[in-house]
Formats: sequence, structure tokens, C-alpha cells
Amino acid sequence: MSDRTDTPRTAREWLSILARYREPSTRRSLFELAATLAPFIALWALAWMALSISPWLTLALAMLNGAFLVRIFIIQHDCGHGAFLKNRKAQDWVGRVLGVLTLTPYAVWRRAHSLHHATHGNLDQRGIGDVLTLTIEEYRARSPLGRLMYRLYRHPLVLFVLGPSYLFILQNRLPFGLMNSGWRYWTSAMGTNAMIGIALGLIIWFGGLLPVLLIFLPTSVIAATIGVWLFYVQHQFEETHWSRGEDWQLHDAALEGSSHYVLPQPLRWLSGNIGIHHVHHLYSRIPFYRLTEVIREHRELAEAQRLTIRESLATVKLHLWDEAQGKLLSFAEARARYGIS
Repeated sequence: MSDRTDTPRTAREWLSILARYREPSTRRSLFELAATLAPFIALWALAWMALSISPWLTLALAMLNGAFLVRIFIIQHDCGHGAFLKNRKAQDWVGRVLGVLTLTPYAVWRRAHSLHHATHGNLDQRGIGDVLTLTIEEYRARSPLGRLMYRLYRHPLVLFVLGPSYLFILQNRLPFGLMNSGWRYWTSAMGTNAMIGIALGLIIWFGGLLPVLLIFLPTSVIAATIGVWLFYVQHQFEETHWSRGEDWQLHDAALEGSSHYVLPQPLRWLSGNIGIHHVHHLYSRIPFYRLTEVIREHRELAEAQRLTIRESLATVKLHLWDEAQGKLLSFAEARARYGIS
């Protein structure tokens, strides 16, 4: 059913419309899982065989495979939202197994990510599952050292090169943010760590360190970098949505504070349509493979918060939230407008 009105709908009004797309198809979900895991495993095997030919060929195949690992993460992501399979137990076990491949403990990530969805755009509830973003006043109130640390944190080298590897390879080994929230999160983290350890032990047993250094690590690092970039541009665009607790509204923040990252095929396929993020945030139970149906049938959503690849590159220069203007500013803009450095 397509739009038949020119009157813009509110975020709440969209909920009943989007509910029509929430039901997953078990057959389609299993097909998407197979269509993702098969090339991932094949590329792993090809990269391993290429070790006897050229380490550079192995490295190239491993880096290419990072894109398929991103798609594996998207399926795990849908499992966490209850959007992948109708059978909840089967869905959770798919998520747990995929979490070993993505180096992401399923229960820990699911809880942290649900907090992200529940608090996104609320300036009074930041800190879990988001990119640290200070307001102009918060940055002004920091000491010179505090400002320097924030500038380093927001530097592209840290955000998109060092940060992703640290997050997925090191930080995910412990349930940070949930360490005092119960045994289930420790079980999730330690169980995932144990399975990763067993997998790495088998790789080293059969192939030595080279498969770890030239296949496992490059694949994981590339996937982590792509994943963090996608997450960044989904919320860190100039006119995103942030407000204080008394003015914050969950559905408005979900719709207006998330971008529609317009990607060409096959990038849209490899990223599991996660670029249609404003729809996902507003109704997270929609399976990733049905998000394209939504924007195809509802032009208003297709045109909302559009962000092209070229436009997304400029978001790297945005650092501080200006509450007065309701937009993100660069450090240079903040200095010119408010005299802070």
C-alpha cells in the first residue's frame, strides 16, 4: 500500500502503518542467512588456500570478506530486535552463534543496543551504545585537557581506525556497562570468549599464526570499521535530533534523529539495508529485508533525512551539538560562533 496523502505524518502516526511490515518470513530469513554465510565461509576457505600462493592475495580476500561479516552482524542485530525468526529460542541461538563470528556477545549487545534505542537523542541519557557527543556548553565547561581528550576521541583516526578494532576485539570481551547487571551478561561474554578461543585454537592448530594474522584479524578489523562508520553516519548528521529529557519524545527522536543513508547496490545488500535507519529506529521489529518495501511504498519516508555517500563524508567534521540552533557544528564553526577552541 503506497502513500495517498500529501499531509506529513507524525512519528506516532507512522507506527500503525509500519506495523504491517513487522512479520518475518522464516523461509526468507533462512535464505538470507544462507546467502550470507555461504560466501563468508567460501571466502575464508579461498583466503586460506591462497596462503600458499600469495599473502597479498590472502589479505585481499580477507578484507573483502569483511563486508560479508558486516551482513552477518546485521542478521545478529535483527535477532536481537526479535525481527528475524518467529521462534524466539531459535532466533536467540542464531544470534549467539553469529556473535562468535562478529566477536560480539549476543546478550550483552542486545541489552546495550536496546538502551540505545530507548534513549537515543536524549541529552540527559547518554553513555551506552552511542558515539560520545558533547554540547557546546559541556565542551566549554571542560578543562583544556578535557577538551583535548574529546578532540582526540572525535578524530577520524580514533573513531574509524583505532576505535572499531578496540571495541570489537578488546572491549567486547567484557560486559562493559552491564558488569553489575547480573550473571547472564557475564555468561554471554565469557561464553562467546570461550568459543572464540576454541576457534582461534583450531585455526592455529591446523594453520599456524598466518591465518589469524592475514585472515581472521583483517576480516574482523574491516568489518568493525565499516560497522562503526555506518553507525556513525546513521545519527551524526548536521540536523539530527537531540533534546533534553523534558522535551524528548521517543518516536520523534527515532524518526528525526536517524538518517536514510542512500547506498547503491551491492552496498545496500551487504549492509543489510541498515541505511534505512530512520524506519528501523522507529519500528525496530521490521526485518531488514522488508525495509526496502517501506520506502518503496511510502515516498515521504524515502525522502526523509536522505544522506548520500558524498554528503556523509562531511559528517566527519561535525563534533558539537548546538542546543540553540538544534544542529551539529564543527570545532571551527563553534570557535567562529562562540569563541571556544
